[in-house]
Amino acid sequence: MPDTAFDVSRYDNRNGVTSWRVAGWLHGLRIRKNFKSREEAAAEAATLEIKALQATSGLRSLATTLTDEQAREAEAAFRRLADKPRPLSFYLDFALANYREPESQKSLSDAITDYKRSKSHEHEQGQLSAPQLARIGWDLKRLDEHFPKRSVAELTLPAIVAFLEKGRPGMKTYNNRRGIVSTFFKFAFHRGWIAENPMPKVPHYRIRRKRGSAVTFSTAQAAEMMEHFETYEGGRWIPYFALCLFAGIRPGVPDGEITKIKPEDVNIDTGVISISADVSKVREPRRITIQPNLAAWLRAYPLTKFPIVVGNFKKRREKFRDRFNLSHDVLRHTYISMFVAKFRSIGEASIQAGNSESIIRRHYLDLKSTEEGAAFFDIMPKHAPAALLPTGTPAPALESPPAAPLAA
Repeated sequence: MPDTAFDVSRYDNRNGVTSWRVAGWLHGLRIRKNFKSREEAAAEAATLEIKALQATSGLRSLATTLTDEQAREAEAAFRRLADKPRPLSFYLDFALANYREPESQKSLSDAITDYKRSKSHEHEQGQLSAPQLARIGWDLKRLDEHFPKRSVAELTLPAIVAFLEKGRPGMKTYNNRRGIVSTFFKFAFHRGWIAENPMPKVPHYRIRRKRGSAVTFSTAQAAEMMEHFETYEGGRWIPYFALCLFAGIRPGVPDGEITKIKPEDVNIDTGVISISADVSKVREPRRITIQPNLAAWLRAYPLTKFPIVVGNFKKRREKFRDRFNLSHDVLRHTYISMFVAKFRSIGEASIQAGNSESIIRRHYLDLKSTEEGAAFFDIMPKHAPAALLPTGTPAPALESPPAAPLAA
């Protein structure tokens, strides 16, 4: 095919008038046009060259009311829909029907800062525990890092699900993470930062829990551990382990119940440990019966001389944690399972431990035999003369099993 370039040249007509001719080829057709001035010819040549370029590149010349920016945005939209089954108008209609502009745009980072400030205030008012506040901070920091420089309104349902599933977490971890993100989005919705809360549409796992899944010590393991600590560092660890193991006080440091009770809350004379609502994890007061063996331990290692929680607890605990397999709450789990085994009363175990009966039945029922439970509450000090119980000390009322049999 002849060259598609268009030439502008001077042409002398027969009548003596000089013209300027544009000559070339367009779509296989020869073009020759005369103009009175060189400027008009040059303009036509430029127009024809654009048409030739459009023909080879797929571009079209159209009359439109769109601005240059609008035209470019329209072209970008059609390119994004190249492999989609629906036309642009379908997706536009869907967006117009389902998207509502939030009352105010709020960056995700700023929204998280405001939310954490609100939760810190709840913690100061005693409505939120320190571990829960820390967990909220960790998960929302991950959310902020996953969606940098985004507004809250830009987080879509698929993007949130992808975040929650990142790293393939366990179902419980996923549900915990979802719960924190859900309360955050509810907070954002109430403040007008999002037009609709997407979290009700985010899936939630239903976890079928196994009965009797609590990790516990055997009576022999508990006895070995207590005997070890009688001769370890002068017995200073005994009050902590005795109260957590033989009274089921929540052992977490620095935020567990054991860190909040005071020596005056433990009354050996009346045989009761008083857990106030401020101390209790579930914000409900309870009274724990001091079993005879616990009374013996507390007389041998009185709280007036030995601390309930030793200083530099976590670092010093590392020295023997692995030796005795001191996993989270194993002391408390052992107490509850042994209590149920000996006294055969889920209701009383619920009162003593501060758990619901359903939790006791699900995790602690039938983990231990009645004989092992009785042997557990017979573990006594061996290396302190003051450990001996005074003659005639009455046993707590729970020494007699309840009249009604324990349901299976």
